[in-house]
Amino acid sequence: MLTRVPLRAAIGVATTLLASSLAIAARADDASPWQRDGHSAVRLLAGSRSGAVLLGGIAFQIQPGWKTYWRMPGDSGVPPRFDFSKSDNVEAVTVMWPAPQKFDDGAGGHSIGYHDQIVLPLRIVAKAADKPVTLRAEINYAVCEKLCIPVEASVELGFNSVASTEDANLRAALDTVPKPANIGDPNPLTIRDVKRDGPKNVVVDVVVPDSGNVNLYVEGPTPDWALPIPEPVKDSPAGVKRFSFELDGLPPGAKPDGAALKFTLVGPEKSYEFNTNLE
Repeated sequence: MLTRVPLRAAIGVATTLLASSLAIAARADDASPWQRDGHSAVRLLAGSRSGAVLLGGIAFQIQPGWKTYWRMPGDSGVPPRFDFSKSDNVEAVTVMWPAPQKFDDGAGGHSIGYHDQIVLPLRIVAKAADKPVTLRAEINYAVCEKLCIPVEASVELGFNSVASTEDANLRAALDTVPKPANIGDPNPLTIRDVKRDGPKNVVVDVVVPDSGNVNLYVEGPTPDWALPIPEPVKDSPAGVKRFSFELDGLPPGAKPDGAALKFTLVGPEKSYEFNTNLE
């Protein structure tokens, strides 16, 4: 039996199918395919194309019970490494790091990183705002449970959408990046003071709201500084939570006097980054 479909209905069905296929294509254009290994997956995300400065992201999925690492991995672990040099029409890429978590590393120390899902926002500067941008990334990272497994991935993505479907995800990731602050700022969560206590010890006084715990991390002026994670001091002065760490893990020949240190203060709701020169 032959069924006749009215022309208007047929056109309506075809239009709906075309719109659906275009929407699927648009979603596909805003994220690269997942590159998977046995315990994780990684892909690129593209924000809306507007002007010479673009927002993108590197999305990770981590298997439950496993983790990957922050730019400073702590007492153990491997920080991720990114190479964007094969990109087209890209002047510079800045990786922004959401506030990390501290994990027991099973050997008496702690590592610093992420679990489950995380998006690292990217600030991408195009060489020419009116030309196509294709981001290519060589990504080297580690995923760890009790043992660490190195992972290598090659991903690429063009920035084509005037209104990307990933904009909300990228803005949410950007909100988790610690905000710049100055020591002594009158925020509810802030660093009040950083001072030396003898030749090797550094003391950091933190003002903390009544609710929740905080973690403090410190980095030296270059990645080869392997400073320990600041530890809370039991008997802190009234009104502050005191942390301390020793000036260990300096590269050969480095002097701590006047060194530029970066502190990341992570609270239950907000996080901040502070830069100071050690006196």
